[in-house]
Amino acid sequence: MKASRTKIDNAEQSAQKLLPAKHFLPYQLRWLADKSPIKLWQKSRRIGATYVQSFEDVYDIITSPKVNQVWFSSADDSAAKEYILYCTKWAQLFNVVAEDMGETFLDEKKDITVYQIRFPKNRRITALSSNPKAFRSKGGKVVLDEFAHHSDAAALWKAAKPAITWGYPLRILSTHHGTTSLFNRFCEQIKKEKLHWSMHTTDIFTAAEEGLVSRITGKNAKPEDIQAWLKREEEDSFDRITWLEEYCVMPSDENSSFLSYELITSCESDTTLSDNQLFPSTGGAGVVGEYYIGIDIGRKKDLTCIWILEKIGDLRYTRDVRILEKLPFKTQREILFATIQLLNPRRLCIDATGLGMQLAEETKSAFGHRVEPVTFSGKVKEELAFTLLSAFQDKRVVIPADHEIREDLHSVKKVTTAANNIRFDVNQSEVSGHADRFWALALALHAAHNSAGPIYIASGLQRQSITLTKGFI
Repeated sequence: MKASRTKIDNAEQSAQKLLPAKHFLPYQLRWLADKSPIKLWQKSRRIGATYVQSFEDVYDIITSPKVNQVWFSSADDSAAKEYILYCTKWAQLFNVVAEDMGETFLDEKKDITVYQIRFPKNRRITALSSNPKAFRSKGGKVVLDEFAHHSDAAALWKAAKPAITWGYPLRILSTHHGTTSLFNRFCEQIKKEKLHWSMHTTDIFTAAEEGLVSRITGKNAKPEDIQAWLKREEEDSFDRITWLEEYCVMPSDENSSFLSYELITSCESDTTLSDNQLFPSTGGAGVVGEYYIGIDIGRKKDLTCIWILEKIGDLRYTRDVRILEKLPFKTQREILFATIQLLNPRRLCIDATGLGMQLAEETKSAFGHRVEPVTFSGKVKEELAFTLLSAFQDKRVVIPADHEIREDLHSVKKVTTAANNIRFDVNQSEVSGHADRFWALALALHAAHNSAGPIYIASGLQRQSITLTKGFI
């Protein structure tokens, strides 16, 4: 008995002397240093959160007089196995004899599987399946990994929370999974100081800057290497929701998007053409055809987008989508005027809000009453957005199967204010620009929807060479 006690004391001393900095990055060390009774970590995927949590749990089992049981639950079986492997590694590092009990059934009737490691002094770390019933009648430290992704997070929480009643610590770690998840509600209540828990936030940018890229690549990553790595990860994520939730610690909700992915893709065409034209011109040189144009104006951070529709029967076909990024207004005007002269559109709606006012006035002056300057307000945006929504629902618009266009259209959220007013918002970190493609298309559809018929107005300007449009039309 005395020899066993000596082994335990030596193990505790070994754990206390171990320098975590050798094994962990700064954001992981901050998590370890936080001894709060309840702490929550909203995080990016694959940054080593479970890895460092397993260290804390083994450390507590060895050194804490109070923690003799750790109950760990993750969203799937493979994560539970991985956690146990981490714990085994730390036990070996602490020179502690820990017996891996492997896979057992806690309750075969209820299909509750566990993976368990037993330590001296009858202390145990148990990785549970995600079945909430597994926590019933249990007591000890609780770790809820990837909490937002549990099939029934509310039931899990209800079962797990009482396990810490006698003063045991509680850890909640997860990436986000929608704005309505219980995990995100916890985060919001912590921010409002309604819950007095400790909260850590580590997005992929913080992790990359604090050494994650160097750990992954095995070499000292320079700032340009980090930026290139982040760009590649974002591009490989394919859709915006994956990037935001899995890496950027930003909960997203498909239900809050004004246009769902399903609705957007139902109006897409796989047709692509050379010369940046998404569909062939049936009229040749733009002489024949019923064209409508919508222009959303931007200068520095936002993009200027020119969306060209051709009306054929009841359908509005996208003929081209022009993105003018960070171009001087003079150049934008030349491109726009050349486009109008080339296509001779029936009607054109142009953003006349703020920076767009001057270009809108000049376009109106040059091309007469076929041009409608539109000043954005809450009511105007609502009308434009619902005209666009109706066109998608009725399948009256055809758009290109383009990733950036799809993400831009999906980025707009409909928000109802406390005064019961409707507002359309977009987080500028979600897309390139400020949903410029969304509003350009909405303006083009508004032009086509409200057209009074053919309008033939001769421009008072000298016809500009169509070479101005080379590379843009």
